[in-house]
Amino acid sequence: MKIRRLSQFQKQITFPNFDNVLDKHLSVFQQTDLGKIYEGVPWNDLAKSFGLKENTKGPDCIFSPRGKLALMFLKHYCCCSDQKLIEQFNGNIHYQIFCDTILRPGDIISNFKIVSQIRCELAEILDQHEHQKTLMAHWRPHMRDLNSITCDATCYESHIRYPTDVKILWEAVQWIYSQIQKICKLNKLRMPRTKFLKWVRRYVSYSKMRKKTRKKRKSLTRGLLRLLKKLNVEILMLEQTHTNLITTNTYKQRHETIQEILLQQSAKFYEGKRPQGAIVSIDKPYIRPIVRGKEVKPVEFGAKVHKLQIDGISFIEHLSFDAYNEGTRIKQTLYTAQSLTHTKVKILGADAIYATNANRKLLTAKGISTDFKIKGRPGRHKEHKEQISKLITKERASRLEGSFGTDKEYYHLKRIRARTEKTERLWIFFGIHTLNALIIGRRMRLISSQAA
Repeated sequence: MKIRRLSQFQKQITFPNFDNVLDKHLSVFQQTDLGKIYEGVPWNDLAKSFGLKENTKGPDCIFSPRGKLALMFLKHYCCCSDQKLIEQFNGNIHYQIFCDTILRPGDIISNFKIVSQIRCELAEILDQHEHQKTLMAHWRPHMRDLNSITCDATCYESHIRYPTDVKILWEAVQWIYSQIQKICKLNKLRMPRTKFLKWVRRYVSYSKMRKKTRKKRKSLTRGLLRLLKKLNVEILMLEQTHTNLITTNTYKQRHETIQEILLQQSAKFYEGKRPQGAIVSIDKPYIRPIVRGKEVKPVEFGAKVHKLQIDGISFIEHLSFDAYNEGTRIKQTLYTAQSLTHTKVKILGADAIYATNANRKLLTAKGISTDFKIKGRPGRHKEHKEQISKLITKERASRLEGSFGTDKEYYHLKRIRARTEKTERLWIFFGIHTLNALIIGRRMRLISSQAA
């Protein structure tokens, strides 16, 4: 399949009047939101920041370095699966213009896994702080209020089933039993006696119960712990006696995860100890429970992101899959903001969790106004301080917290379907900055229309 870049159209004309048709497509494309995102991203600088280069050896890549980045932005703009994205790309000239890849009539991209391959490639070289500096250098001329910032944290949930002790033990039992079956089949051995089928029936009947009593749950948990321990001993014996087994890194990591789960669940069940760094998913052992204290959803499972917002544009200050207190990150937030804007921060908006004595002393020493509740006597200019505090709180509550919901509902961050920790980080990075690029593109278009 011969791929053509936009820059090659002036040199290669394949059939009459195509350039005129392309010009019409480009003029329409520039008026769309996708065209505004295209205008708001510094493609060459961002590709250089990622270290992407055009392949000079071997066959031509379907997507150029610019096109690989554009495909990630397009993924969050469309909010669809990889397969649907490629299906729409094949028949949409605007998507092809956006990704710098024009397909010839009759050609299609049939391998939808190319999206995940590019995602994995970019995830390995992601440096969010450097890339954000590159984006900010392009966006800074279109931002006005650089000396006031707001900050808050949210959780972008991963796409996993709701974890319970019984579920995670049962998944561990199933995986080890399936591996024992494969090993015995490969070496023509007899399967060890484990009473696995009996526990299948017990687990199915338990999962069908509408009201799962504490007695039933405790009984099933005890039985699954014993079964998992027995299966773990069996598979370790098989690994020792049959050295010809091909054990991949994925197999080793999964087995180590299950052994850790066995230790954690045994300590929790028999000793009543709450494990540190509790594993809630066998596929994603890096995910931890994030207690948020919400009425509807007290615990969330995913990445906790501390966001910093400058003039309506959001940046990632800190991203971690472990629970942390965002109130301790004021100093790092000020450093990140000033490194992006090259401007001293004068106003900071944050909620009550940030209003510790240490943070108050730091901000007072730097002469930064906040919307924290005043401690002690109000002193002079009480009304003036209250008015400033209300304006800062309104900005934070409307724009920053509103951006959380916009990211999750419209830019594919509600349930992150990436498979690994690195690709989840990349997923969040492009989801947040797709919205930023659209906001900047609209500002640039408004300025150009006013000038015209």
